[in-house]
Amino acid sequence: MPQYKGFKIIPKIAIDDKEILSLVYTPGVGSSCLKISQNPEASMVYTNRINSVAVVAFDYEKALERAIFLKNTLLIDAYPLVISLQTPKQDFKFAIENIQINFCAIDLSLMQEYVSSIEFDVDIPVLKEPVSDLKDFFGAISRNVFMMDISKLKGNVKERSLQLRELAGGVIETQLTEEKRNKPVAIVSDGTAVLGYGNIGALASIPVMEGKAALYSELADVDAMSFCVKTQNPEDVIKIVQMFASSFSGIHLEDISAPECFEIEGCLSETLDIPVFHDDQHGTAIIVLAGLLNSLVLEDKKISDIKIVIAGAGAAGTAVAKLLLFAGAKNIVMEDINGAIYRGRQNEFKYLDELAEITNPNNEQGELKDIIKNADVFIGLSKGGILTEDMVRSMEYRPVVFALANPEPEIMPDEAKHAGVYIMSTGRSDFENQINNSLAFPGLFKGLIDGNIKKVTNEIKLESALIIASMVSSDELTPDNILPDALDRMLPVKIAGSIKEKYSHN
Repeated sequence: MPQYKGFKIIPKIAIDDKEILSLVYTPGVGSSCLKISQNPEASMVYTNRINSVAVVAFDYEKALERAIFLKNTLLIDAYPLVISLQTPKQDFKFAIENIQINFCAIDLSLMQEYVSSIEFDVDIPVLKEPVSDLKDFFGAISRNVFMMDISKLKGNVKERSLQLRELAGGVIETQLTEEKRNKPVAIVSDGTAVLGYGNIGALASIPVMEGKAALYSELADVDAMSFCVKTQNPEDVIKIVQMFASSFSGIHLEDISAPECFEIEGCLSETLDIPVFHDDQHGTAIIVLAGLLNSLVLEDKKISDIKIVIAGAGAAGTAVAKLLLFAGAKNIVMEDINGAIYRGRQNEFKYLDELAEITNPNNEQGELKDIIKNADVFIGLSKGGILTEDMVRSMEYRPVVFALANPEPEIMPDEAKHAGVYIMSTGRSDFENQINNSLAFPGLFKGLIDGNIKKVTNEIKLESALIIASMVSSDELTPDNILPDALDRMLPVKIAGSIKEKYSHN
């Protein structure tokens, strides 16, 4: 009889080719998000929420033991969470009401006295004391044991992705282990900036978080779980994450809009003793830099000599600009819904004033069609369809275009190439040169956790970008192949090893 001591969070289907990647993650994942945004009850169909239970206690080991019991006896995917005994009850009540969207039930039976007087305003069962039939009380339904023949799925990518999640109940599950493992990474979102859909809410963002968790497991053997919060008040998001922080090895922030994401990341980075990483910002920046470095090798240009136009000045655009500047870029012009960002422009947010001070050295003004002229590189982190063929033709000879809006890029690859683009990248796995954050975050977090590294610095981000770029050898580097395969198992190993070796505090 096995003696279980821990658990893994694993994908329900092996992500071993790009077709499956497109179903588990981008671009297919967006279809589930939209279904849930239209009908909240669909979260029980297209995610593993229907079989996920939170076990909360004052002691992590006791919560873990209870979670192992629920999995071993009832096949429930239970997640141990821990809080401080000094947590005010009103704060705890608020937190439970905001994280309930990740689960089909909450198990508080290990803290009976503390919770006995709390009335939770939730729409799922909350266990405060022992019951005779746990399975019936929780209403959990395990769809973890199944055989999936991908060839039987019908339709386009979005339709097949929906079918996969409906049949499997999401894309992740837990698996008991006989060895202790690191606590999971919490993938935190408030749903204010989900893919290219904007603010569709935290519940609708869960398919993305499950997809990220599946990639963590598949690529780096790192456990990660969805920890979405219903509130969209940044102070409340911070408070909830701080309350449960001892449950996790790290915090992966995802799909949170600017400028709130800057406040949330900054505060959590300062107050927690585990690494905090906003993937939309820094993961994107790392991959963009890696792809750009290899593009410039093919172009025989230096990053300090080129003009770069970035469409979109949200979380991703801001982080990309700052990392490119750190890597040596001198001429970056940024654009948002109000046109070019320049010194003297009236801005709603302070961070835009700060961007104006460090970018656009010639203080260019106007719309995208104006500032794109004579640019060597276009980086789109905005919305689909904003870059036209005429704009591309106004760029420098053999331009580089990274059109990264998902699921619809700023310009489709066939249109871009027709207009003369030399190197084309999107954020999608069904086109060449995918700028996919999965190239960075699994190995990065593995290195942070293994090396006991608490902060993500520019040096660590640059190191990650250099490793990624180096994985494409000189004889393999072509305009259609500037980045390693998203499923290259050696990449996260190399990133993690390099980060641990150079920046470890062990």
